[in-house]
Amino acid sequence: MNRNMRFYILGIAGAIGGLLGWQTSNLLGLSFTENLYISEAIIGALIGGLIGFCIGLGEGIMAQSFMVGLKKGAITLLLGAVGGAIALPLAESFFLAIGGEAWSRPFGWAIFGLLIGFATSITGGSQLWKGGLGGLVGGLIGGALLEAARAILSDPAIGKAAGLILLGFSTGVFTAMISFALSRTWLEVTSGKINGMEFILDKFLKQDGPSATIGSSPLKADIAIPDEGIDPQHAILEGHDSYFTLKDISMSGTQLDGKKIDVAKIKNNQRIRVGKTDLVYHEKR
Repeated sequence: MNRNMRFYILGIAGAIGGLLGWQTSNLLGLSFTENLYISEAIIGALIGGLIGFCIGLGEGIMAQSFMVGLKKGAITLLLGAVGGAIALPLAESFFLAIGGEAWSRPFGWAIFGLLIGFATSITGGSQLWKGGLGGLVGGLIGGALLEAARAILSDPAIGKAAGLILLGFSTGVFTAMISFALSRTWLEVTSGKINGMEFILDKFLKQDGPSATIGSSPLKADIAIPDEGIDPQHAILEGHDSYFTLKDISMSGTQLDGKKIDVAKIKNNQRIRVGKTDLVYHEKR
């Protein structure tokens, strides 16, 4: 799976979330209370939560792990719901405050995208601000596309459906795209079940910051790889501001460029082997 395929899968996952949000909101109705803003907060939370959850599940599909998808989906659902609950009333407030100009609404959806981006950073290896920036851009562009679809299509229901699909797609694509474009360090899987999968490591690079655990358990490892030859927690990447050290904590061993190691400093383009899986470490200067 190359990087473009990752963007595509997350975009499609977000689009499915938007479609589900549209259908669910139609089934439940739009008025939950007499207060317009409370009703819109509930609808926004529903739409945002479903888009966020589907993007999280998309990560699980790429990792070929239901537990990864469930773990990431739970966090993106929560923050997506919060973002949607803020975004929709905020968008409507902007819209009314400036006299009904449709161009104002996308700024509310940018807040939704921001929180989705934060969620993907929390569950991945990107720094919080990078994921947030990607989500912000995706939400802003998606919100603009939503309003354009509603304006162009004569049927309001079809316009809303197309708009929410585009909102979900844009949020999924740009959150991943900008995070990867700004990443400094990452691991690329070059063999095994998830060949082509990439894991950003930026938030683990800081000295005295969190370490990244490589393993087969989605609950115990930051970098979860489906491989029966990998221990639940197999190796640890420890950051030192400008480089990583790789520490083996497994029963079967970890290799760096074909040599078994206990602890070693890793350099750009070195190959790591754990179980039956090969990974290449990349860094940008």
